[in-house]
Parts: sequence; structure tokens; C-alpha cells
Amino acid sequence: MATAPTPAAPSRAGMKKELPERFKSYKHVWVFIEYEHGEIHPVSLELLGEGRKLANKLGVELAGVLLGGNRAALQEAAVQVWEHDADLVYICADPVLEHYRNEPYTKVMTDIVNTYQPEIFLLGATVLGRDLAGAVATTLLTGLTADCTELAIDDEGSLAATRPTFGGSLLCTIHTLNFRPQMATIRPRVMAMPPSTPGKKGRIIEHAAGLHEIDIITKVLRFLPDRDSNKAQLAYADIVVAGGLGLRSPENLQLVRALASVLGGEWGGSRPLVQKGWMEADRQIGQTGKTIRPKVYIAAGISGAIQHRVGVEGADTIIAINTDRNAPIFDFAHFAVVADAVEVLPALTEAFRKRLSVNRLAG
Repeated sequence: MATAPTPAAPSRAGMKKELPERFKSYKHVWVFIEYEHGEIHPVSLELLGEGRKLANKLGVELAGVLLGGNRAALQEAAVQVWEHDADLVYICADPVLEHYRNEPYTKVMTDIVNTYQPEIFLLGATVLGRDLAGAVATTLLTGLTADCTELAIDDEGSLAATRPTFGGSLLCTIHTLNFRPQMATIRPRVMAMPPSTPGKKGRIIEHAAGLHEIDIITKVLRFLPDRDSNKAQLAYADIVVAGGLGLRSPENLQLVRALASVLGGEWGGSRPLVQKGWMEADRQIGQTGKTIRPKVYIAAGISGAIQHRVGVEGADTIIAINTDRNAPIFDFAHFAVVADAVEVLPALTEAFRKRLSVNRLAG
């Protein structure tokens, strides 16, 4: 007896759903421009590059959002936002916004979002960005995907935000289907810095804050910049040297520090070293630590688990040193050295020291 063939399941592309009516007023891709003390944080410019791709896919505009205390300074900063491919910039200038505080920034940002209704809203996963993103998402009653490593627009036109989960052992893609805006944070250096177009112009929309200092509970007493602290500055270092359990003892971390010092770079390590107490958490490299994108990354005695790979694979050149020729790090390293890092590091340090001395004398 003949049977009818089972119909094929419809493809995801063929299942595109009509957006709910309440979502149709939400349009455009926004990037929060982290602006403090006259400078735009580089992660905001990186996100403009990623936001441009999403906006092009959706056929909408890309906008930056600038908050601060001085209108003229914000207008000047808007030029840099335009040059990194934004179509327009929302500006809110108010003396109360001179320094970042969660309460006034959350109030203003929530008001701007409710007024102009972006479809997608991206923020940098910095100390400031994380604090603001969580507060704004909670106030707006919408979803927030934190520490994303990849962003895309799916077949139904919604944001597909990918991030590591289960301690970095898996990657999951999260969709905010029933709420708007769709919010995500991305760490510095996860996305490449886009090229700028000097002279590119756009539009400005100014928004009135209506804030009063007397209503704000928190006060700023003093600003202490990170550059004046002893904390690691890994995210924007051009050269990074890192160690793992292959170093065998905490004392051998000095070999990593010595090579980084000779090369004029920063040093760090993998998560197990922090867990063992061999180094401070601010020097941990990987998805659960710092994401880096240096010109050269030297990994000594690091096996290369997925959470570490996610944090370093944006490096221009990765040099891996490991005794295990089957170590996962060799799958994505540009140069593989199968050897004991404890023996190789001193030799590399001495070789670079001699070469750099010769170059200085020749210069």
C-alpha cells in the first residue's frame, strides 16, 4: 500500500513571522557612546562598526547616543561618531550629567529610548556600560544579553546575540522575541575597530534632560583614572605575553613578566592561574577575563580552552608554546612551538633584548 510522502519541515527562512503591531514603531540601531572627561571610549567606536552591519542588514539608520554636561563638547564628540559611520547622534547635555552616576543616566537614557524607540541598543561591557545597561534594561522591562562575542540579524529580522555559557564551554545564541529594544553588551576589543571617514557629516537630535541636582542622591567627590592605578591595561596593549599551568609554579610567572617588559607589552594568564591564586583577576585573559586584540600574543603553557580562545582569537599574530602537540591552542595559533615554556621564555627574552639593543645602537 502506497503512502503519501511526509511533507518537509518548513525552513526557518520560510517561517518568518509578522512583527507584533506594538513593535513596528521600534526602528534603527543605537550605540551608547561612552564619553568621559573629553574622550570617547574605544569600545563605543568598535560597536559603531558592528552596529553599521546590523543597520545595513535591517535597512535602517545607525545612531549614537551621547550624554554629558557640556553641549559644545558633545557636539564636537558627535563629529567622531559621524566619522565612524553613524547617520545621526542623539545628544543630551545637562550639568547633572557631567560625571557618570547611575540614577540620572538611567533616567535620561530610559526617557530617550521611550521617546525615539530604537529596535536594537548596544553598549560596551565596561564598568560604566555594564552598570548602565542592567539598570536601563530593568527599567524598560526588556531583555539584555551580556558579554556577546557575535551579533547577527536572523531570518525573522531579530537580533541574534551569541555569548559563551557554562563557564565558556559552550556558545549560545539568545533572542529577545517579545520585548523591545533588544539590548546587548560587548566587551572592548571583541569587535574590530572600523575605519573612520574624516569629514563625514550626519544629523544631531538634542533631547532635554529636565534634571535637578537636588534630586540625585549620589555625589561625585573625586575622579581616579585607571591609568594612575597599578591595574593591568590589557585590552589595548599591542603586545601581550601570558602564562598557563604549563609554567608549573607561580614563581615562573616572572619569566612571562620579563618577556613582556623587554617587548614593552602587558602580561597576563589563563583562568586556572587566578583560581590557584598565582595572579590577580585583573590579569586574567579570556572570555571570563579580559578580551584582547593585540598585534602579537604569546601564550606560554596555555592549553587553549574555548573561553580562552574567544578572548584572544582577534590577535593579529598568536604564538603558542606548549609541550603537548595536540593542545587545542595549536588549532588557532599562527605559530606553534612544541617545547617547554619554562625553557623557551628565557631564551626569547634574551634574544629580544639583544636585538632591541642592537637596533637602539644602530638608530
